[in-house]
Amino acid sequence: MSDLKTNDLIREYLLDEGILRKRIKDSKLDFGFQFIFTTGQGKHIMAAFKPRAKDLVIISSGIQIAEQHIKALDSLENDKKMHFFMELRKFFLFKDVFFRIDVQNHRYEISDQIFLKKNGHVSKNSFFKSVRKVFNCAAYSNLLLAQYCSGKIFDEDFYKSKDFSNFSLYS
Repeated sequence: MSDLKTNDLIREYLLDEGILRKRIKDSKLDFGFQFIFTTGQGKHIMAAFKPRAKDLVIISSGIQIAEQHIKALDSLENDKKMHFFMELRKFFLFKDVFFRIDVQNHRYEISDQIFLKKNGHVSKNSFFKSVRKVFNCAAYSNLLLAQYCSGKIFDEDFYKSKDFSNFSLYS
């Protein structure tokens, strides 16, 4: 199966749900799409892409911790900031997702892989199961951050962490 057909299938899934944002162009990828996954709790920028010469699609979410959260984490005593990042690691391992945590720059990436069938297809159900898995890990990480920053930050600032799409474990 050609990559164009897999590309069209993933694009169709994202269009069907009305969440496709833009195409990702990168010489290391056969194709890539940025999309916004929405739930009742909000929306989150994510990416789906296929690395060149690989038989898999990667679902990825990058998170840049907001400045007010960084200040709150840095003000914590007794290595609580490192406890936060250790809790993230443990959770991501428990949920069986790939991750990369950049403590110095206060950002992290969560991803999942879907291996293509021999014909190059991936079911819509499998695709969105992976999207939800990554999204839920990102949502939980925001809740954990809010817990660690409780009392150090205003309630309205809890949802100001930013998605970032240029930081990728696979690029």
